[in-house]
Order: sequence, then C-alpha cells, then structure tokens
Amino acid sequence: MHDYRAVFDVRVSFVNGGSLSAEGFRLDVPDQNLSEEDVARLLVQHLGLALVGDVRFDRFEIVAEQHKGSRGMNDRSPLPLDTHHRLVDLSHTIREGLVTLPGVPSPVITSHLSREDSVQRYAPGTTFALDVISLPGNTGTYFDTPFHRYEDGSDLSAVELDSVVDLPAEVFHLTDATERGIPASVFYDRDVRGKAVLLHTGWDRHFGTPEYQEHAPFLREDGVDYLAEQGVRLVGIDSINIDDTSAEAGGERPAHTILLAAGIHIVEHLTGLAALPATGAAFTAVPLKVGHFGTSPVRAFAKVPSLSTY
Repeated sequence: MHDYRAVFDVRVSFVNGGSLSAEGFRLDVPDQNLSEEDVARLLVQHLGLALVGDVRFDRFEIVAEQHKGSRGMNDRSPLPLDTHHRLVDLSHTIREGLVTLPGVPSPVITSHLSREDSVQRYAPGTTFALDVISLPGNTGTYFDTPFHRYEDGSDLSAVELDSVVDLPAEVFHLTDATERGIPASVFYDRDVRGKAVLLHTGWDRHFGTPEYQEHAPFLREDGVDYLAEQGVRLVGIDSINIDDTSAEAGGERPAHTILLAAGIHIVEHLTGLAALPATGAAFTAVPLKVGHFGTSPVRAFAKVPSLSTY
C-alpha cells in the first residue's frame, strides 16, 4: 500500500483581507485521485486557517511518498481493542555474538541440558533443550527505566503494564532530515500528551555495523524538554542512542537525564518504523520484570489498523 502526498505551489487569500503563499509545499493525502478542492480542504485543516476565501494552486501534482503526519488527514483516535489490525515487529533479533553497543559484552548462549543428554531423563522420544543466555540489559531493542540513570529510580519490576501496552503512537518519519539533532519544533503540530513518541530516522539500517555509532541521529535537548513538558508516556528511537554520543557532546546525556527523571520510559534500537503510519498505531514494549535492574531487551511491536490509508 502506497502513501501519497500532494506537492504544489499555493496562494491562500482570506475573506478579511491578506493572503499567504508557499512554493513546493508537501501535504499528506489519503489517495492519488483527490481533486484540488479536496487538497485545499486538507491544507486548510493542516494549517488551522480561519476565514479562508480562496485557495489557488500552481504546479499541482500527487506523488507516491511516505506520510509525515499532516493534520486533518491523519487525526485518528487510539486504536479500539476490537479494530481489525495487523502486527508490526519493531525489534532486532538477539543472537550469540550480537554487538549492540561497542565495548558492551555480546550475548553468550550455552547449553545447560542438551537434547542428547535429556534422553537419559525422559521417556523414549521425549527430549528437551534447556539453554542459558548471558547478556547485558542493553542488548538488541531495549527498554530503559529510571533506575538505569538514577540510583533511587524505579526499576523494571515497578513498570506498570498500562504504561507500556497499546500506547497510542505518534510516529515522526525523519529519514529526510538534514541535521542529526531532532529539535522540539518537529513535535509542534501534534498532540503528544500521553502518547508513545517514536522517532523514525532510518538509522536502524546500520545496526550491527561500525557505521551505526558514527554520526547517529539523536533527540536534541530542546526536544527532550518539550516532550517532558507535554507529558508523553514513552519515547523510542531507531538509533544507537536517544542522546548524542559523539565526542562533541562531552558525555552529557540530557534525554536520559530529563526523561527518566520524569518517569518517561525510553526504548532504543527500534527497527521497522517505516511500516507504521504517522498516527493511528498502538505501541507495545514489555520488559522483563526484574528487581533492582534498570534495562531489559523487549519484543517491541505495533498494532496498525489493517484498513489504514496512511
């Protein structure tokens, strides 16, 4: 299923005088067969304009391009429990030797009871494999609690299920961003309160390679402050870290510091966010219930309405 966006030059006049114009404007549309009148309505809703008198287009076309979350077209309520949906896996596969973070140990998988040895314990034809995995909490796609950053913060055992299951998701598709740092202004046109904010940078394409840690996208401090002030439930990113880990950052970690202090969970190393609509999905990431422990791998996934026209 393709996404479509209208691309145009436009001049908008108002009944009480004045006008505005734009060149090369891009707007999410539900399909490729909309009229200029339909797109004019979506444009007015997207910009929140009042007392519009006339909308005139020039160089108008509709192209196949991923939606960015324009208002008016994609304003959806959270996914009802009885809605038909499809599930989208957003997690990396954990395997022995996987490198998630440079310098952090990789998973080691060993056998406690092999299938061959289990023959001696069970009835003929009945065998089991009982394996042991040793891995850091920061492995694969993982979940941060306040205890990860703060000694007195709540840990994995304190995570309430309603804070991590079927959260209404706002997905920000940022693969065409020209700067590494994601600013607060990206979030201004959406209501993110109580939502899972998912940052799709496309950096997951480098996961498991040396390029993954170089020049990675991150959430700028003003963006962190804004999301905390708005009261989001969770922030996720498909990059190596939600903070800037470059030498220029000097070891500062404002995203972890501010978000976790506010009780806002973080999920890092997501993958597959391109498959989600800008709005309308429900996000789930449930960590292991471990006391006095701050991070855990998760099987993150999203429910997407199966008839969505995003």
